Amino acid sequence: MLSFVLLALTACNSDDDTVAVNSVAFAATSLNASATATPIEIKFAAPTAASGSVTVSFVETGVVSGTDFTTLPAATGKTIVVPFVQNVSSVSFSFNKIKEAIEGEVKNVVFTIVSTTINSTIADNKTIQVNFNETASLGSALAPELGGPTEPNQVYVDLSSGKLTSVVRTSWDLGFYSGADFRVVLNNSVKMSAKQTTSTNIDEVQTEDATMIIGNGQGSATQIDDPTGVITKTTIAAVSATESENKVYVIYLGNNPAETKPATGSEGTVTGPSRGWKKVRVLRSGNDYKVQYADIASTTHDEIIITKNAAYNFTFLSLLNKKVVSVEPQKAQWDIAFTAFTNIIPGGTTPYFYADFVLNNLKGEARSYQVLTSAFAYDAFTLANVDNSKFTDDQRNIGSNWRGTTGGTDANGNPVSLFVARTDRFFIVKDPAGNVYKLRFTGGLNESGERGYPKFQYALLK
Repeated sequence: MLSFVLLALTACNSDDDTVAVNSVAFAATSLNASATATPIEIKFAAPTAASGSVTVSFVETGVVSGTDFTTLPAATGKTIVVPFVQNVSSVSFSFNKIKEAIEGEVKNVVFTIVSTTINSTIADNKTIQVNFNETASLGSALAPELGGPTEPNQVYVDLSSGKLTSVVRTSWDLGFYSGADFRVVLNNSVKMSAKQTTSTNIDEVQTEDATMIIGNGQGSATQIDDPTGVITKTTIAAVSATESENKVYVIYLGNNPAETKPATGSEGTVTGPSRGWKKVRVLRSGNDYKVQYADIASTTHDEIIITKNAAYNFTFLSLLNKKVVSVEPQKAQWDIAFTAFTNIIPGGTTPYFYADFVLNNLKGEARSYQVLTSAFAYDAFTLANVDNSKFTDDQRNIGSNWRGTTGGTDANGNPVSLFVARTDRFFIVKDPAGNVYKLRFTGGLNESGERGYPKFQYALLK
């Protein structure tokens, strides 16, 4: 700025018989193109002594001139010539945005002053970066890759960017909450369960308890996390600041996906071998967690510190691989997840396992609810029709409601489950940023009739 002012004083106090040297620069070094048309201002240190022009070049990142944006005056190649008249202190050209940047995309244009036709120098602010403001996606059609009928993957979906994040669902066992509470969740995609013991000694030998294994009407609702997803309702008690109050838990790690492909139309999400047993004791370590864990018959244990990370709902631990693993995206960067899931039979108290389940990001403030087409047609549904009272604190509001199975037979007369995506309903999803979408499922099978291939479409409500 000092050099710019000195140049201005030099220009204003030149001798009459000397041609004044002006200075030129952008008024700012960066700006966000929030409007359709944005003026880009170029300033002179002193009023121009004559008419002329400024030549500006540009470099694009993630955009193409003529497709994502235009300028006025129009660009020739990667250059713009901006005319000006005598006795002006600034001139501008227009940056016209054609396409928005969808959330997560990096789109910008860097303009550089190359030359002017008057006697001038180019000051330090010779470049400006014009950024495309991120906006929520207007909608799309997506096909999360669960991996087929054994559904080995969990897929997290960010509707505002259209981004899909796929994670092997057996890659983790416990999730450690990053919020104010000290809570630990089980991997509900593999039929895990946990039982509190009376012991505080992690090195005390524990034994398997077959009643903890979920299946065929067996298992206890008190040994799984509450399926609503409310963080205060975990089966492992809140981790106490008083160390002696934190008991050892016996953990059944559930089952792996099937090792062979199931019959067409069936699923094999947890019909593989047992993942085994562990014992775990969780303590506090300042504002973090200290986890002691071992095989149930072991008289020694491993220990690890799990650090809270406020950007995420949880930090995840693999007991089998003895390390922290990456699972969910950041808490504000996903809305719904496709997964297998340990639920409770409606109206009952027995755990029941579902394939093809959809959860909303309850801890990240994403909410959802169901709309029947008998009440509203999908195409006609607008933002004015949204009923905010239906956004309840239950991560299962989509759940298995989007699909059904009916009995049938294959070409050889063998009984099979016929999977169907329900067309008599759709769902409303509010993301952590407050964007509201309508979403309907268009399929769940591949061309061969195999499960584990969901498809859906969605649109931003305005």
